Amino acid sequence: MKYARLVWVNLIRNKRRTILTTLSVATALFLFVALRSVNTTLEEARHVGSESRMVVRNAISVVFTLPEAYYSWISTVPGVRRVTWGNWFHGIYQDPRDFFPSFAVDVDGYFAIYPEMVIPEDQEQAFRRERTAAMVGTGLMERFGWRLGQTIGLTSLIYSPEQAWPFTIRAVYTPLPGWTDEAFYFHYDYLYEMSDWVQPGWYVLELDDASLAATVAETIDEHYENSRYATRTETERAFQSGLVSMYGNVGLLMNAVGIAVFFAILMVAANAMMMAARERTGEVAVLKTLGFSDRLLFGLVLAEAATITAIGGVLGVIGAKLLFEGTNFQGAGLLPGFEVKLSTAIVGMAIAILLGLISGLVPAWQAARLPVAQTLRRVA
Repeated sequence: MKYARLVWVNLIRNKRRTILTTLSVATALFLFVALRSVNTTLEEARHVGSESRMVVRNAISVVFTLPEAYYSWISTVPGVRRVTWGNWFHGIYQDPRDFFPSFAVDVDGYFAIYPEMVIPEDQEQAFRRERTAAMVGTGLMERFGWRLGQTIGLTSLIYSPEQAWPFTIRAVYTPLPGWTDEAFYFHYDYLYEMSDWVQPGWYVLELDDASLAATVAETIDEHYENSRYATRTETERAFQSGLVSMYGNVGLLMNAVGIAVFFAILMVAANAMMMAARERTGEVAVLKTLGFSDRLLFGLVLAEAATITAIGGVLGVIGAKLLFEGTNFQGAGLLPGFEVKLSTAIVGMAIAILLGLISGLVPAWQAARLPVAQTLRRVA
C-alpha cells in the first residue's frame, strides 16, 4: 500500500486522458451488463410458468387462431380441471412506439387459473361487472400516469385499426416475480361484440395433476390432427420457452456484441497506457537508479492500468443497476423481471480488472526491461 500514492499521482498527471479512458471503460461495462442482463432475463423467462398448466395453440403458429367450439371438447378431456382462453389484441395508446402487451381474455377463467395476479377484491368485482373494464399492471399505470377509474382509448393493429376502443381502468394488478407488470387485460366478450370476426388465440388448461401433461397433450393433438385447425399442446413452461426462441439466437448476438466492445475498449485502454509509459520513460530510469526493481516497476504499471479499469467498471456496473432499477425497465413488457444480477456485476468487475491487466501488460514489460544508462543519457 505504500506505493498507492505513487500510482495515484501518475494517474492524475494527465487528468483528461485518465478521465476519458475511465469513461470509455465505464461505457463498455455498462453495455456488457445490459447485454448480459437481457440474456439472463430471457433465460429465466424460459422457466417461468406452471407445469400444471398447459397451452393449446394452432399447430402452424401462435398467430393463428382456434375455433371456439374446441372449448367444449377440451373441457371433457380426462385430467383437465378447467379451461380458459385469450387473444392477442395488439393495442396502441397514442404513440405506436409505446408498445405493451394487451390481451382479450375470458375473465372468469383467467382469475381462476392465474393466481399470480394479485388484485384487491373490490377492484376485481368492478372489473368483472363492466363490459368495457380493463385490468392494468402497476408498471403500465406508472409508465403512462393512468389512474383508477380513468377512461382511455386504444387502437388495435389487428382489429379495426381505424377505430378507437374505449376502456375504463377498474383494476390494477401486482404480479408475482417473473410476471410482467406492464400488461393490459380486458373482456373477451367486448372484443367479440365489437369485432366482425374473432376467435380464441389459445386455450389455457389447468390440470388435476402435472404428471398428466404428456397424456393430455397427446389426446388433444391426436383428436385435432386431421382437422382444419390442428393443435399443438404443451406445458406453459414449454410454451414460454417457445416464445423466447422466437427472438432468434439473441444470446449469440449479445455475446458477439459484448466481445466486440471488449476488444475495442481493450485497444483504447492499451493505447492510453502506452502513451503514459512513453511519457515517463526518463522517470522510470531514475526510479531504477534509486533502487526500484524491475518486478516492482512492472507491478506499479499494472496497478495503474487495473485502477483505471476498476474505477470504470464500478461506474459502469453501478450506473447500469441504478438506471434499470430506477426506471423499472422491462423492455415494454417483453423482458419482465429484468434486473442486473449480482453474478452479472461480479463478472463485469472481473472483466474490468482483466481488461486493465491485459492493457497494462506491454507497457509494464517495457518499463521493467528499460535500459537505464541509455535512457539517462538521452534524457540528459
